[in-house]
Amino acid sequence: MPAPRKYPDELRERAVREVRTTGRPIAHVAKDLGIHKEALRGWVRQAEADSGKRDDRLTTAEHEELKQLRKEVAELRRANEILKAASALFARELDRPRTRPTR
Repeated sequence: MPAPRKYPDELRERAVREVRTTGRPIAHVAKDLGIHKEALRGWVRQAEADSGKRDDRLTTAEHEELKQLRKEVAELRRANEILKAASALFARELDRPRTRPTR
C-alpha cells in the first residue's frame, strides 16, 4: 500500500493551475500556498508531461502502465521459478529406477 500523500489532490491542481495561469515563479506560488517549492516544481513538470509539453519524462498514464507491467513481470518470474522447481522434481521422479516389489 503506497504512503499517503502529504498534499491533497485539490491543492496540487490549484497550485499547478496558478503557476500556469499567472506566470508567477514557482517559489512564490509555493510560499503563498505553504508548499515546498521542489514539490510544486515536480507537479508542474508532471502536468506539462501529461499535456504533451514535455517529452523528457513519462506521462502519468505511462508511469502507471510501467508500474503495472513491472508488477506483472515480477509475478511471471515467480511463476517461472515455481514451474522450474516442479519440472525438476518431476524429472527426478521419472529418472528414478523402478523396482518390483518382492513377495
